[in-house]
Amino acid sequence: LEILVTILNENDNSPQFEQSNLARVVREDTEVNATIIAREDLSATDADLDIIYYELTATVQDTDGYFAIKGVNNPEIYLQKALDYEKFNLTTLLLYARDRPVTSPDPTNTATATITIIIEQTDTRAPWFQPCAFLHNDTTVCISSPYSGTINISQMTVEPLILRPGPIYAIDPDYTINEKIMYSIVGGNTDEVFSVDADTGNITMNKIVTSPDSFLLQVMATQVNDVRKYSIATVEIKVINKSLYPPHFETGLHKGTVFVGLAPRSFVFQAGDASTPLMITAVDEDFPDV
Repeated sequence: LEILVTILNENDNSPQFEQSNLARVVREDTEVNATIIAREDLSATDADLDIIYYELTATVQDTDGYFAIKGVNNPEIYLQKALDYEKFNLTTLLLYARDRPVTSPDPTNTATATITIIIEQTDTRAPWFQPCAFLHNDTTVCISSPYSGTINISQMTVEPLILRPGPIYAIDPDYTINEKIMYSIVGGNTDEVFSVDADTGNITMNKIVTSPDSFLLQVMATQVNDVRKYSIATVEIKVINKSLYPPHFETGLHKGTVFVGLAPRSFVFQAGDASTPLMITAVDEDFPDV
C-alpha cells in the first residue's frame, strides 16, 4: 500500500532581520529621493517562505515624513523631504517586518529593526553679521542692523573706529563647521579713505577727511573656503566737527513753583513768576549758534 503524505506549512516562524540595530550618518544636504539604506541591508527572511510586509515609523517627534520606504514589500529607505540640521540632528526609525498584511485577520508574526539616523551638518549657509535677530522665529534667517560710527573732520584717527551696535563681526551659522571668515570693503569707500582688517573686521582710516559728507560703506563677509558664501552689511560713517568742550547748564540752580491740585503733565513755573514756565537749558561752546 502506497501512502502519500502531504505536510501543510504552519505559520510558526517569525521574520528575521540580519541586523536588528543599524545606524547611518546622513549629510544635511542629501538630495530628496536619495537612498539612505539599501534594500539588501534591510530585507528580512522568513523560514515559512511567506511574503514579507514592511512598515516604517519615526519615534522622534517632528521627524515624521522625512524618511520612507519604497513600498510595502520593499524596505529600501529613502529621503522624502529636505533635511535641516537646525530642526533635528538625530532620529530613530522602527522598521516592522510582518508575514501577513497589516489588515489581515490571520495571526501575524512580526520582527522589528531599530535604525538610528544621525544628521551631519554641511556648509549650506552664508555668514551672519552680529548682532542679528531671527525673522519670525525662523532660525534659518537672521537679520542684522546696519553699523554706524563717526569721525572728526580734518582729523586722522589711528585706532579702529568705534561702531554701533558693536564692532563688525560675522559668524558661520553652520556652527559645527565654523569656517573662517574674511572681510573686505566692496562699496562706498570714496577716495579709499578707509581700510578693513581682513581677519578682524576692524575699520581704520587711511587719510583725513575735509568734507562733511557721510560715507555709506558696504562691507562683505566671505567664507575663506567658498567665496560664493558671503553677506554684505552697511556701515554709515558720519563726519562731524571735533568736540572740544563738554556741554554745561547755563545756571547751576533752578527754582520752580507748582500749585496744589495741578493735573499731571502741567507746567512747573519759575519761582516768583507764575506766568513763565521753568526752562532748563544747556550750552556747548562747540556749537555756539545752537
